[in-house]
Amino acid sequence: MRMSWGVAALLLGLPGVSGAAWAQLAPSPDAPPVSTAPAQPEDDQSVATFKLQVNLVDLFFTVKDKQGNLVPHLTRDDCTVSEDKQPQKLKTFVAETHLPLTLGILLDTSGSQTRVLPLEQDVGGQFLSRVLTQKDEAFLISFDVNVDLLQDFTNSARLLNRAMGKAEINTAGGNGAAGIPGAGGGTVPTIGAPKGTLLYDAVVLASNEKMNQETGRKAMILLTDGEDEGSVHKPREAIAAAQKNNVIVYTILIADRGLFSGNYGPFGYSGYSAMKQLTEETGGRLIDVGNNGKKLQDAFQQIEDELRTQYEASYTPSNTKLDGTFRRLAVECRGDGMKVQVTRGYYATPPEN
Repeated sequence: MRMSWGVAALLLGLPGVSGAAWAQLAPSPDAPPVSTAPAQPEDDQSVATFKLQVNLVDLFFTVKDKQGNLVPHLTRDDCTVSEDKQPQKLKTFVAETHLPLTLGILLDTSGSQTRVLPLEQDVGGQFLSRVLTQKDEAFLISFDVNVDLLQDFTNSARLLNRAMGKAEINTAGGNGAAGIPGAGGGTVPTIGAPKGTLLYDAVVLASNEKMNQETGRKAMILLTDGEDEGSVHKPREAIAAAQKNNVIVYTILIADRGLFSGNYGPFGYSGYSAMKQLTEETGGRLIDVGNNGKKLQDAFQQIEDELRTQYEASYTPSNTKLDGTFRRLAVECRGDGMKVQVTRGYYATPPEN
């Protein structure tokens, strides 16, 4: 399934145009109710999300020792949770290794990915075959001069791999595609600067149009060099969209630096700092692999391990007001050098009717 968001991305930036007016994607048929609690993560290599119900906070977090190894066997007595510095009484605390996962893969198909796209398709396909279970679901989006849905929600790694294998490089000149502008086949009509790589628009669209109907653990993996050109949305808006929909964002920085070294300058990727901020503020992590296939495999393995090694704790907040304010969270676990990877907090927003 290939559906372009190229023109729709432009409309997002126009006053008075609602998402519902132009959205071309229906939510997953089995999608659960919308979670209304946005997240802000610990400034760390964090893997965390939560959901806010009417009077209950469900918090997901991981713990690493001082060597950076995941710690999977803690108990309720080992950890404490505070909200706005006030201790909270835990209702539940369990170690979860196979929680259902909603996953979005965002694949950069701009010109800078020409030589590494086959590697991404191969290793990414292997990752999906390993990580997806019958309880999980995933979708695949490509972004270049357009934002295209290549495969809607499915738990079939075969369908996702097939869609990933069909991804093609597409530049403003239409390389790798032909046909209708804005539908995966050429330049999107633009106002102002030309389109090039709609990275931030892709994150906003994936968050607001795909992840917004999902609950529980939600993660997004970007395969990109971090360079954006022509997005209507700014980095801060991409971060906010992911946070409002409780999406953990991982970025695997990948590109052929030899072929496109002039694009990155003497200090590497110019998009590095923006990608670092995007991942850290949404609870994910930035992993730089260059164009090294072994590092790419390792990156996917690390993400898989982190997503599958989490704790779930729930509590009823001592502050029961649903006034939309931001509540800061802190989780501490006993042990030498234990580091908890958790969101910075949540917004106490009333659930939608």
